Amino acid sequence: MDDFDMVVVGAGFGGLAAALEAARSGARVAVFEALKYPGGCASTFTKNGVQYETGATLFSGLGEGQLFDQWRRELKMDVHFDLLDVPIEFRAPGLVLPVSSDRDTLIDTLCGLPGAPVPALRAFFDEQRAVADALWPIFDDPARLPPLSWASVGWHARRSWRYLPLLRVIGRPLSRVLRRHGLHGWSPLVSYLNALCQITVQAGVDAAEAPFAMSTMDYCFRGTGHVRGGIGKLAWAMLAAIEQLGGAVHLSSRVRALRPDGAAWRVSSRKAEVRAPLVVSNLLPQATGALLEAPVPRLVRLAAQVEDGWGAAMLYLTVRDEAAGSEAPHHLELVSDPGAAFIEGNHVFCSISGAAETERAPPGLRTVTVSTHVPISTLRQLDLGDRGRYITQVQDRMRETIRARAPELADGIVSEMTASPRTWERFTRRPQGLVGGIPRRAGLHNYQGLVPRPLEPGLFLVGDSVFPGQSTLAAALGGIRTTRAALAGRAVLL
Repeated sequence: MDDFDMVVVGAGFGGLAAALEAARSGARVAVFEALKYPGGCASTFTKNGVQYETGATLFSGLGEGQLFDQWRRELKMDVHFDLLDVPIEFRAPGLVLPVSSDRDTLIDTLCGLPGAPVPALRAFFDEQRAVADALWPIFDDPARLPPLSWASVGWHARRSWRYLPLLRVIGRPLSRVLRRHGLHGWSPLVSYLNALCQITVQAGVDAAEAPFAMSTMDYCFRGTGHVRGGIGKLAWAMLAAIEQLGGAVHLSSRVRALRPDGAAWRVSSRKAEVRAPLVVSNLLPQATGALLEAPVPRLVRLAAQVEDGWGAAMLYLTVRDEAAGSEAPHHLELVSDPGAAFIEGNHVFCSISGAAETERAPPGLRTVTVSTHVPISTLRQLDLGDRGRYITQVQDRMRETIRARAPELADGIVSEMTASPRTWERFTRRPQGLVGGIPRRAGLHNYQGLVPRPLEPGLFLVGDSVFPGQSTLAAALGGIRTTRAALAGRAVLL
């Protein structure tokens, strides 16, 4: 049996970042992943010779000096990023909104729409900018997240005045902020924000915790782009860096049990058994709990919160090149009926590969990953047969939304594969096919996980279920800070 300083269970971006940070610190680390490729939900898979993004997703942290760019340069990763001028085109009835990577351009576009309440819009975005400018720089350096060094405490103290705008919005839904500015009835903005919040904080404007929602409104302005060849390229590059730094990597090696062994943990997988004083689990709370001999109350609570969220229904398309509308990789966000819930095929997000990514599809074709949220609570109430019929109806509505809002895409479809939450569970090992982490609905409870806490002595959780979560960048930052806290012994068992 091999001994390590740290074992990481799951090679999603939280686990990869945790392992990479440990390896860079000189720790002896081992990574176990049930799949034959890394990345988890943010991965790239191959089917019939065509490469698809597992999830329809937009990625941040790719800009110069940001986390993934730092790693690429320092570790000489063979991976390339394309920053996008218009990361998303949002389409709803009577509205086509190019979401520019430049904030002022987007604001000017909204102000130029017919009937736009220009003074109210500019006042709202001034407040939104202040909130985003307070929060985003925290994520430029993992040392600025708790637990803090004295240098980071000083950094926060020097800019404490920037946190004052948060006092008006913390613990409140985004809709209250819109109402205060008189914008709650202006459909173009409300529709766009409902769509944006559903894919970022996993809740619409009436429920979304305002600081989270207002900061993620900056997503397209903060190093957002595309990993050439698919996000899996970045995941593989991180895995290779871990190995180059002396880490041990076990793919297709699902962990079956975590058991205390003196002052260490014994980690048993399909292919190996190892020991380490520190274990970082990049699994959902439900899956982590299933590996332990006894229930852990905090895992039970987190599992319940995650199950109050979403699964995903998917369409994986290949389309003719001319149907993609642009040679650059890009994203379409489509809404059929802005008056209905932005779920169950009424709202879809489409990630379209670039023309230059010739390894991803045969000549003349592009790949498109399309997703929509489905409530896990609805699925739990149905038997297996009814679940299948329900998902089929959702996927039919997805096709209708594509046909109505992006007919050029619909006309260019050459092939289609479908996936359901059950498919996600089977292929990503996420119980019930859960995606997106805990919905950030309004309330102070969102800030309870600011400090990384072990579940049991030496056992930590990372990923989209714990703070800061819910994007590849956030999950990676969470992995780094958790590793730093664990190795320094600064995490507190509560």
